[in-house]
Amino acid sequence: MSDEKCDRRALRVRITGRVQGIGYRAWTQGNARALGLSGWVRNLRDGAVEALFSGAEVHVFEMLARCRRGPPGAFVEDVTIIENGVPSPSGFRILPTA
Repeated sequence: MSDEKCDRRALRVRITGRVQGIGYRAWTQGNARALGLSGWVRNLRDGAVEALFSGAEVHVFEMLARCRRGPPGAFVEDVTIIENGVPSPSGFRILPTA
């Protein structure tokens, strides 16, 4: 017997490299929605992107793998897990720059 909550995860990540000005946030939103994840993505003033991915653990880790490649035009240097996040309400949003 498996408890679905045990298979759920929420991670907040920081993505560095050439990840702004190339559609990274929209790409992230599309991929997260395709995987059934909720959460958000936003640009940071220092040139990085920050995101919260919440959902089935297997899909959260698939999203991290996708973030390491990024969309065409991106050059991802690093994807760092900042913390275990608080699960997000349903839906995936693009937030204003922080």
